[in-house]
Amino acid sequence: MKVCTDACVLGAWTPLKESHRILDIGTGTGLLPLMLAQRLTAPYHIHAVEIDPNSASQARTNVQESPFAETIHIYETSIQAFTSEHPYDLIISNPPFFQNYLRSPNEGRNRAAHDERLSLAELAAAVDRHLAPEGRFAVLLPVFETDLLAKGIRPYGLHIQQQLALKNDPGKPAFRLLTLFSRQAPIAEITPEVLCIRDETNEYTPDFVALLKDYYLIF
Repeated sequence: MKVCTDACVLGAWTPLKESHRILDIGTGTGLLPLMLAQRLTAPYHIHAVEIDPNSASQARTNVQESPFAETIHIYETSIQAFTSEHPYDLIISNPPFFQNYLRSPNEGRNRAAHDERLSLAELAAAVDRHLAPEGRFAVLLPVFETDLLAKGIRPYGLHIQQQLALKNDPGKPAFRLLTLFSRQAPIAEITPEVLCIRDETNEYTPDFVALLKDYYLIF
């Protein structure tokens, strides 16, 4: 569970305007902080939380071998136990999302894909605790889990501002939703934009190439 296409889309899609302090919840091997750092200009600081020791160790290695070692900090802990003196302008997360179904015999995959140590309710509470009043929260989840999170996070005063529906191709339903939350109530109903990874001929779509060209060596 090191690098997946939908996580790369999240890293490239997430708006970074006025984001100087960033928190990544469940960083895995550090993909999202490294992608965000590639688009940021100083001054900024990214804190990345990862509970799995092996993933946290590899995230540290990846950060140390990058040009961004001075600005990305990996914390091997749970977000429930994590503390910070300052709130964050942006929180980003590609969290474990399956609600105890579709389990794999591989425990590493289970930890990455299931919410046994981080429920959506705990994620919502953590975002509320660490997000600055004018901050934003970007998250990647399947459609069903996005709806659950949106309902669970609403009591904290967080509302959907922007969404991107990710499809494998135009003939398939969306398999992930990328959602941007903030404490500002929207003035109109939010209609998700749509991004297809491939077209009818199984080639990458121009929109996907434009979004990921700064990160994918094949483009």
